[in-house]
Amino acid sequence: MTDPILSVVIVSWMTGPRLMDCLHAVLTADHVDELVLVSHENPPEILDTLRELDAAHSKMVLIETGQNLGFGVGCNIGAQAARGDTLLFLNPDTVLLASVAKRLKQNVSRMDETRPWIIGARLLNEDGSEQRGGRRGELTPSTAFISFLGLNRFFKGVRSLHQEQDPMPDDLVEVDTVSGAALMIRARHFHDIGGFDPRYFLHVEDIDICRTAREAGGTVWFDPNASILHVGGTSQSSPLKVENHKAWGFISYFWKFYPGPVSKVLTSLMIPAIFLAIWTRLFLSHVKAKIRGGDTKDEQSLADAPANPRSD
Repeated sequence: MTDPILSVVIVSWMTGPRLMDCLHAVLTADHVDELVLVSHENPPEILDTLRELDAAHSKMVLIETGQNLGFGVGCNIGAQAARGDTLLFLNPDTVLLASVAKRLKQNVSRMDETRPWIIGARLLNEDGSEQRGGRRGELTPSTAFISFLGLNRFFKGVRSLHQEQDPMPDDLVEVDTVSGAALMIRARHFHDIGGFDPRYFLHVEDIDICRTAREAGGTVWFDPNASILHVGGTSQSSPLKVENHKAWGFISYFWKFYPGPVSKVLTSLMIPAIFLAIWTRLFLSHVKAKIRGGDTKDEQSLADAPANPRSD
């Protein structure tokens, strides 16, 4: 089998200074053959820098959409422009090491090419701990209910959707869901299953594509030996807006995969609970940040509190 051509696809909207760290890491990684950056309405000064990078690096492709079309649509645009036979979707606040790019490319030879496959990386916080969301079970109304309410902490035998507290496997392991912050897939498989569903503006599109791949007879894998730093919370967008997109993403997911009038009525009844759970988590994250900071001059409002864009 010939060495795959790896195209990294990144979508950026008001990402902030971490974007340049992300791009530098990708551009200097020997095992990355192409970088496709989709810029959604970034500020003029950032655009100028991106254009300079594009002119200086032959393996970079810059696409300017002029408006914020959403994460999934941006990824689809980048995938259409990519020349690689393998796609690695990265969040613009990740840091990719050259060794990880090599590791991920080596995994391609281990996959069954007759059916779709997805490989996700191990996401790390800045302190080196495993980040939530990198490996998950299947999202269903029941697993969502358990995870939103944290019932697994109170009832023995009840499992959360999230698996970052589980023992770390030694090698590739099959899972239900991985994070879109670092997701690799064959280009032809990506297009065959329809890419990311454009109905999701931000969040849950990664859960959707993993389920779609599995329902098409494919597999989803988590690689514990491909660690990627994921900073999170670098976008200049209000986290409250981000969390609202996440809530509507969950609702859209349930309406899509659990059709029928009864299911839609039940999902509609869940809407207040979904929003309440997500807003409560955002509020608690803000409170924890204030406690960690102690009695400082930090007057950051809840609307500006940091939020991890790929934690659910």
